[in-house]
Amino acid sequence: MNRDLYIDFAKGLATLSIIFIHTAFWSGQFYIIPEVRVFSLVFDVALFYALSGITSGSNIEKTFYRLLKLQITYMIFVTLLFFLDYFFKIFGLAFFSLEWLQNFYSTFGSKYSATSISTTPQWQNLGNWYLHEYSNADTFPVVMGSFWYLKVYFILTVFGVLILKFFPKHINWFIGICIALTLIFNIFPQFYPSGQVGYIAFYMTVFLVAHQMRGKKIPAKAIPVLYGLVAVVLIWMFWYFGNEIFFKINKQKFPPKAPYIIWTLFSLTTLFVFYNRLKITKENLITYIGKNAIFFYFGQGISSSLVYFLVVPMKETMPWWILMILIYIINVFLAFFIAEGLKKFDGFGWKMLEFLRKKTAS
Repeated sequence: MNRDLYIDFAKGLATLSIIFIHTAFWSGQFYIIPEVRVFSLVFDVALFYALSGITSGSNIEKTFYRLLKLQITYMIFVTLLFFLDYFFKIFGLAFFSLEWLQNFYSTFGSKYSATSISTTPQWQNLGNWYLHEYSNADTFPVVMGSFWYLKVYFILTVFGVLILKFFPKHINWFIGICIALTLIFNIFPQFYPSGQVGYIAFYMTVFLVAHQMRGKKIPAKAIPVLYGLVAVVLIWMFWYFGNEIFFKINKQKFPPKAPYIIWTLFSLTTLFVFYNRLKITKENLITYIGKNAIFFYFGQGISSSLVYFLVVPMKETMPWWILMILIYIINVFLAFFIAEGLKKFDGFGWKMLEFLRKKTAS
């Protein structure tokens, strides 16, 4: 079966959009105007869950094996991250004062605690990362700020494949249940559960609807109707919640509440409109990013942290929009090269595991 390059292309564009979001909302807090920061959320993480739904099947063994590989790749990455973070702190203590190091983390947005500066590795942090408890990586704050997606993805994929495997004729019922739970959580916010349950209700809806769209094509006559409905819902949102809700969209994302859910409808509609309509016949840079999205997702967390070093000294030297474009381009290039390095390090990690397996088996 030929690979659908549209899926890779969409993943690549979604990844580039995530890099822009993290450019705007992390280092961009120092200079980018609020309106642009909010608009950066137009193409957001919900696209990845939709694309996962389109590509997922009912093969439990294959899905669990894929998740296991992802977990090991993730553990290899956070192990590298742990030592990078640790050696930066050792370097900082060796060549700078404790006060300088504390001011550094304060300047670059970290919630770093002065009492936790230590020459002893905090191994419990690495263990927590392995178990998807995302305590802060102080030198690279964007990394752990990005990982909530991964935890939800694991949970979503497990529940999703179980539904597809054991209830293939009742998927629409599960979509209805997820929509009902999402409505209940929004109408009665006192019932909104803590943790990841609220995330799953909405993103499972996206996942299952996308799966039901697999192989299908939205009729041309339905396209203006769909975008018209999206426009009507957006108008209702501003009428009901007030114009100030525009500047609160990001706060409505964790967990996803009605305004953010409505905000995602445009991007999800656009994804499905072009699905099976836009033909990508040749591989290109964007499809390459899409094929390697996980490494770019890891890489952008590091690159989006590193651009803090550039933003603070440069933000007074040029108009904000020029700086935004420049920093975004730099961020993309950094993410690309870091992702390539992470791919090689991941390959090395897998070779080490294979070496240890052979040694322990003999």
